[in-house]
Amino acid sequence: MTERVVVTGMGAVTPLGNDVDTFLANLFAGRLGIGPITKFDATATGISVAGEVEDFQPEKRIEKKLAKRLDLFSIYGLYSASEAMAQAGLDETTIDPERLGVIYGSGIGGLTTIEAQVIKMHDKSPKRVSPLFVPNSIINMVVGNIAMQFNAQNTSQAIVTACASATNAIGDAFEYLRQGKADVMITGGAEASVNEIGIAGFAALTALSKATDPTKASLPFDADRNGFVMGEGAASLVLETLTHAQARGAKILGEVVGYGTTSDAYHMTAPRPDGAGAKRAMQQAIQEAGIQPEDVGYINAHGTATHANDSAEAQAIAELFGEETPVSSTKGMTGHLLGAAGAIEAVATIGALQAGHLPPNVGCTTPDPDCPVNLVSPATQQQAATYALSNSFGFGGHNAVVAFKKWVSA
Repeated sequence: MTERVVVTGMGAVTPLGNDVDTFLANLFAGRLGIGPITKFDATATGISVAGEVEDFQPEKRIEKKLAKRLDLFSIYGLYSASEAMAQAGLDETTIDPERLGVIYGSGIGGLTTIEAQVIKMHDKSPKRVSPLFVPNSIINMVVGNIAMQFNAQNTSQAIVTACASATNAIGDAFEYLRQGKADVMITGGAEASVNEIGIAGFAALTALSKATDPTKASLPFDADRNGFVMGEGAASLVLETLTHAQARGAKILGEVVGYGTTSDAYHMTAPRPDGAGAKRAMQQAIQEAGIQPEDVGYINAHGTATHANDSAEAQAIAELFGEETPVSSTKGMTGHLLGAAGAIEAVATIGALQAGHLPPNVGCTTPDPDCPVNLVSPATQQQAATYALSNSFGFGGHNAVVAFKKWVSA
């Protein structure tokens, strides 16, 4: 017998706010979290805007001494995990530590630390490199720090599948719980790549928008889209078996009902033009959920605002669901959080199911004929959905899709 899996806690650090309530309120209002880059002088990169986290005070949820020792991506992850656990009403004293695990994603990890320490080595001496360089830069340390914070002694795994990392992490945590291997999992993703090497690297790939006007930068599914906008932050979900959640009287926010993951096996950075891998991942997710395409009332698209991604994903959606299912990419508001994108988008999707209110597809004024999808606008936001998908696709051909169901208490 497989376990049903529910969501009992969520946390978020995003360009639209540093807690779930603020993030969702700004998201549904269609507010823009993209603005001029302030973290460094980006002039030489040719890139002007990003989705930066603002007014962030880590000491609200993380011990000040610990926050000073960690890379920013770990701080974002730990902060959002702390919010999620608080919302779930769980801490290290209320759950068997051997039944609590962490599966968490990041695409790049401690890039802020890597950049700073390479510069220090070059300008000063290899002997000046920090002894915390390795433990702060490796991707699994966001997982390790979350596990240590909550004494999570079940599995502790870092998932690295580029921009699909967080969605793969959520899906893997879901499957782990379904098998009865744990009672509670902390999952999600974190990224902190709004720095000089991060922006310069993606600019060299010609993947980033060069727009100087934030309102013209991230344009998912628009005919004039010109690349993605870098974002940063984290989001965490507390997933729990339904049996465990009900036994302790937990407030349930939503249910995870399906997961699909495939590989394009096609190109280092480009998706298959026909979206075949993305389509199969969506098919797997709805098959596991035991539903039909017409049952899906909303799709939170990967929608990076690059030509190749948006057209391939739109074709896959249209072939599987037709052209009527409501679709939006929230990256028009947040930018692209790379390995954390799927985590904040999972929070957005669950929030949409709860509210009966869909996030708009901000940034698209001239829909691309090659993207035949029904984009959510401010005029069509008020729609209730029972089932929704959250899509994430990453460099290397990684495709991941999670299916959520609105929770209706019996």
